[in-house]
Amino acid sequence: MNTRPSPNRAPSSSSARKRAVQAARGRRVSRNVVLSIAVVVALVGGIAVALLLDRGSELAGAAAAPADAAQAAAIAARADSHRLSEGGDGSVTFVEFLDFECEACGAFFPSVEQLRSEYGDRVTFVARYFPIQSHFNAERAARAVEAAAQQGQFEQMYVKMYETQTEWAEQRVPKDDVFRGFAQDLGLDMAAWDAAYQDPATLDRINADVADGQALGVTGTPSFFVNGQRLQPQSYQDLTDAIDAALG
Repeated sequence: MNTRPSPNRAPSSSSARKRAVQAARGRRVSRNVVLSIAVVVALVGGIAVALLLDRGSELAGAAAAPADAAQAAAIAARADSHRLSEGGDGSVTFVEFLDFECEACGAFFPSVEQLRSEYGDRVTFVARYFPIQSHFNAERAARAVEAAAQQGQFEQMYVKMYETQTEWAEQRVPKDDVFRGFAQDLGLDMAAWDAAYQDPATLDRINADVADGQALGVTGTPSFFVNGQRLQPQSYQDLTDAIDAALG
């Protein structure tokens, strides 16, 4: 006997499957929307981070960028920098950042003197202090030279330091008395020299040279520059070649 379905009878299996498929599609659409939003957020966030990183790199690069040639030349040889000799029209300047206790500086000293002999009428030679902290008496030597410079005897004391370097360098005891003896040998006003040797302003003057050297990338001595261009000489010929090129 055939009978009608009861009103409370469960829906057919085909209807149930249809509704299940629709629900599943709805869930997939929802998940896809969420995933799409997440991807967009990630991309936007990534782009923002990248822009910030690029900007940070740009700023860091700007801070670390070396000065151009004119700026480097101005830093390497200030108006008040000690000039061993002035030659020509001042268009070519040879600068050395030096440490009086540095053995390499002492080894280059005769070469620099030879350069001065050959080019002194055409090139200005400048000496800048750069005492290395690991050299026990380097700062004292620089103060001794600067104290002499205040009496117009920079070059004389500069030469004295290198000529006697093997007598006082590489020793872990203060050589103040030795340097004072050099000042006496030069016939300086010793009361004025003593005062200058102990004056904090003298050390400030030396540290100003050090700061300029660091601004130019100097980390060791001797460091040479011609018109602000740093040299990496392997021989005396390298030095003369650089000067000849600058002279044109």
